[in-house]
Amino acid sequence: MTGSRLVLTRPQILAFRRQAGGLDERLPRGADSLRRAAWAGLQDSVPRAALLSIHARVAGAGPGAWEDPALVQLWGPRFTVFVVPAHDLAVFSLGTLPDDAKGRRRAEDLAARLDGVLGGARMAYGEVGRALGMHPNRLRYAAATGTVLIRWEGARQSTVWTVPRPRVEPGAARRELARRYLHVYGPATPEGFGRWSGIGARQAAAAFGALRAELTPAATPVGEASILSRDEEAFRAAPRPAARPIFSASGRRP
Repeated sequence: MTGSRLVLTRPQILAFRRQAGGLDERLPRGADSLRRAAWAGLQDSVPRAALLSIHARVAGAGPGAWEDPALVQLWGPRFTVFVVPAHDLAVFSLGTLPDDAKGRRRAEDLAARLDGVLGGARMAYGEVGRALGMHPNRLRYAAATGTVLIRWEGARQSTVWTVPRPRVEPGAARRELARRYLHVYGPATPEGFGRWSGIGARQAAAAFGALRAELTPAATPVGEASILSRDEEAFRAAPRPAARPIFSASGRRP
């Protein structure tokens, strides 16, 4: 790790997370803003939760913002539904690919079988499961290869299709996934990253170890953690008060 140990207060941490998460001020409408809003992934396992997250970050986002070509939907970290930037598919898929031979073989074999059944078409995942003679939830393991995209609207089964595998090395994808977690959720620990990403404690510790030269130790009110060294200046900045909501919890203007 680089630099001296940084002591952070709760207001500093909350102010940084608001800023890093794009919650201080809405971005202008457009594809670039959507990509920035989804930079660390937007969980969508509750139908249209990602859309609410987009509305919180991008001005003028309509009800179909989550379907913009700048974004894609996949089974991402923890095999849950995420909306992520299309050009960052590798980060949220290959970044979770197992290191062990058995886990990697399972993902890649499933991806190959899925691609063979689909033959370039799109199909409901229940139908694919029947064609492969397996419970369709097992198809989620194939998503870690970066070749599976989905469309899920909550009330209906997911539609699945395959795409070419990203030309990114899984280790590089995982390191970038860890950077994004550290930037948006930091200060952070390997254990927290392992739970959030679903890759487990050993692989998460290895990812943090690979980033050792980019990290600064930090003391927080809940224990020891790390931040990206490049974020230190922003953490040290004087905390700004949270923006006032347009409406109060009662629905009235405050």
